[in-house]
Amino acid sequence: MNHHIQSIRTFIGARDFEESRQFYLALGFNEVRLGNMSYFGQDHFGFYLQDAYVKNWINNSMIFLEVADTSQHREELILLDLISRFPKVKISEIVVNDWGQEYFVHDPSGVLWHFGEFNS
Repeated sequence: MNHHIQSIRTFIGARDFEESRQFYLALGFNEVRLGNMSYFGQDHFGFYLQDAYVKNWINNSMIFLEVADTSQHREELILLDLISRFPKVKISEIVVNDWGQEYFVHDPSGVLWHFGEFNS
């Protein structure tokens, strides 16, 4: 079956909606406010940030964002100084796997982002 997919978008929650909004804006996403949530996107990709917090949901939310160059992406992200601007944010070192490499970022609520690239 061909679904003719135009996009796929996840929903994530936020412990502090305003803080999370500012975090994703600082990451360079564009925001469209939609009542009690926002759509954050760049090019044809995006996700919904909800003004809702359920600890077990947040603690089990993970998003993989494929980038062209993990090292360059991480260097540019470090320059944003997110750790001092958002004290709950964590950024890992790059991990090399058999399939490629990635690094991890916990957003202000604890959502785990994987930023990675696959081996060619």
